[in-house]
Amino acid sequence: MPSLLDGKTAVILGVANRWSLAYAIAQAFRREGARIILTFAGERQKLTVEELGAELKAESVLPCDVSKDEEIAALAESLKQNAVTVDSIVHSVAFASRDDLSRPFVETSRSGYALAQDVSAYSLLAVSRALAPLMPKSGGSIMTLTYLGSTRVFQNYNVMGVAKAALEAIVRYLASDLGPLGIRVNGISAGPVKTASARGVRDFSRMLDGVPRLAPLRRNTDPAEVADTAVFLASDLGRGVTGNTLFVDAGFHIMGLAAPAEAP
Repeated sequence: MPSLLDGKTAVILGVANRWSLAYAIAQAFRREGARIILTFAGERQKLTVEELGAELKAESVLPCDVSKDEEIAALAESLKQNAVTVDSIVHSVAFASRDDLSRPFVETSRSGYALAQDVSAYSLLAVSRALAPLMPKSGGSIMTLTYLGSTRVFQNYNVMGVAKAALEAIVRYLASDLGPLGIRVNGISAGPVKTASARGVRDFSRMLDGVPRLAPLRRNTDPAEVADTAVFLASDLGRGVTGNTLFVDAGFHIMGLAAPAEAP
């Protein structure tokens, strides 16, 4: 039986370490037969991502700081020069100033707000615009990672929640613009996962401890579940899905203030 992503090539942005969701997605894509191309932002990440790329048998590891238009353009040109057809793009990139995550949202600085929006939201638009022309005429799949803090207030998530709200709006508008080209655009809203970036949110451990008490499945999210959803969206199985935010959070997003009665 053929693997779900045989013959497809994916560009994955945001593999920072073995605990990142992008790394879990890259593993799952390789398992399903995809060729993967990884990116890194700056010299500090280069060696780590190159090592992970070798481990994952990535086709290449290329620089791309999504806050710089010239690096996004250089990424697209490099892929074009090597005649790479991009079937899928995985955008797993987000950043906000630690100061803006640790103080009340009302105290967010103008520069901090602009930084979070630029890296966490606008970058999806910029990368999609640059790489969509490299997708096949039959279309492709673009996906990004988001969180429930886009629509609900979570203590200390602050400016990142607002950036994720913008990111999800960008998903919908891109889906409308790129749909005629057969390109699907979706978001995956994962439950709390112990990643390096998540640890930048103060009291993140309280979120991890609280979810199993309330989520219908009574547990936290497994990164492999997020990765398998990404495989679905990148494969032909997801060919009719676009403009959506798919929740992979053990059902936490449906719950109100109180947990239901324990099952008999």
